[in-house]
Amino acid sequence: MRRRSPQEKKRLSYLKDRRNDYGENSKSSRKNIRRSKRFPHRANRRRVHQILESVNGAVDEFAGEEAERRMLARRPKSWRKYRDTPLGEIVAFTLRRRAQREPGEAKRIAIRLERVRRRLRRPED
Repeated sequence: MRRRSPQEKKRLSYLKDRRNDYGENSKSSRKNIRRSKRFPHRANRRRVHQILESVNGAVDEFAGEEAERRMLARRPKSWRKYRDTPLGEIVAFTLRRRAQREPGEAKRIAIRLERVRRRLRRPED
C-alpha cells in the first residue's frame, strides 16, 4: 500500500466522509431508523389483519376475493433509508451560506470555496 499525501487524504475525506444533514442529532439515528422501519410494517400488518378479520367465518369464495381485492387496492406503506451527504458538499454549502450572511467577507469566502471545489475533483486511484 502506498503512502498518501496530506492533500490526497483531504480530497478523499471530502469525497468519502459523510455528515448528517437531515437536521437532527446524529446519535438519534440509532433509535429513529429502527422506529421508522417499524411503523410502516406495523401498519401493513394491522391493515391485512383487519381485512382478514372481516372475512372470518364460513367459507365464502366471494368474500375471499373481495378481501384479496381490498388488500391489493392500496400500496403497502414503506420507508427508505437515505445516506448522508459527502463532507465536501456540506463544507461548500456552509461557505456559500456564510458568504450570503457576511457580505464583507464574500471575497475571502469565495477563495475558500474555490479551494474546496478544486479538492472535490476525483482522486487519481
